[in-house]
Amino acid sequence: MERGGSGLTLPNIAHRSGDLRGAEIYKREYPPAHYSLKINSFSLLSATKVEKYESGIFEAGGYKWSLSLYPKGDKKNNGAGHISLYLAIEETDRLHHGWEVNVNFRFFVLDQARNMYLTIQDADGAVRRFHELKREWGFSQLISLETFNEESNGYLVDDSCVFGAEVFVMKPMGRWESLSMIKLEPQHNKHTWTLDRYSKRARQFYYSDPFSLCGKSWKLKFFPNGTLQGKDKFISLFLELVGALDLPPKRKLYAEYKLRLLDQLNDNHQENKYNHWFCPSSVNWGSTELLPLEDLPKPANGFTYNDTVKVEVEILVMSEVKVFSGGV
Repeated sequence: MERGGSGLTLPNIAHRSGDLRGAEIYKREYPPAHYSLKINSFSLLSATKVEKYESGIFEAGGYKWSLSLYPKGDKKNNGAGHISLYLAIEETDRLHHGWEVNVNFRFFVLDQARNMYLTIQDADGAVRRFHELKREWGFSQLISLETFNEESNGYLVDDSCVFGAEVFVMKPMGRWESLSMIKLEPQHNKHTWTLDRYSKRARQFYYSDPFSLCGKSWKLKFFPNGTLQGKDKFISLFLELVGALDLPPKRKLYAEYKLRLLDQLNDNHQENKYNHWFCPSSVNWGSTELLPLEDLPKPANGFTYNDTVKVEVEILVMSEVKVFSGGV
């Protein structure tokens, strides 16, 4: 026996195959989303020689379905003493050859006394495959007749009852994406920018011409006298993703990179390492304190040579997102 979320002791249930398996059983307030079947005079239906009742056809997930209810149980599949309920796919002649429909479904029995729905579904969200040789899935032991007929349980009131179904078709994904983190080859991951006539540069900041690295367009943004907390004390340098404002919603681009001020005499460069997710709200990232201003003009440092300053970016790792249509 299993105990459902309602606090009632509920019977084990069986699939059409007859193999006994557990199921997730609980109660909820809201009614079935796709189909409900109300039966009046249930006792009279049970007293007839009718083995099963087949509901009308309803649509869910782009396919046609019906319910098969066995009021005295599907005895051929170990359903004696229970109500059996199955979901059947209909109008399959309209489907292409070799059709297959994958479905997650749940059944309902209305507790009319409490206005709650006893809900029965495959455990762990199992998906059932409907195809030419298997057009019906369900539970041969949906609920025992003893539990169903007990008036205090509320399933059969004034000889009427309500069953229901929800059918969720698992369709192939229309779009999916692949994220890769790419480690870049040294010969293709650097760009150097030369700022000539450096002593004449008086603007607050300068942009390099756009350049391409790793299939993306970038710019360097240079502040000769610093910015933010580095203003008037340091040189500031940032890497900016061109077109970041045009990225699709929620899309970001990750980069791990180095920004460096080149020592043109001794190769004793000043560099810092960064990692950042570039996006419309954060188009650039870098250093506000790359080098103290007082160290820039010192000849021994080699940062200025023939009135030029050279800065460089080296991208080490970058994300790549590809979007596809169809299945994975």
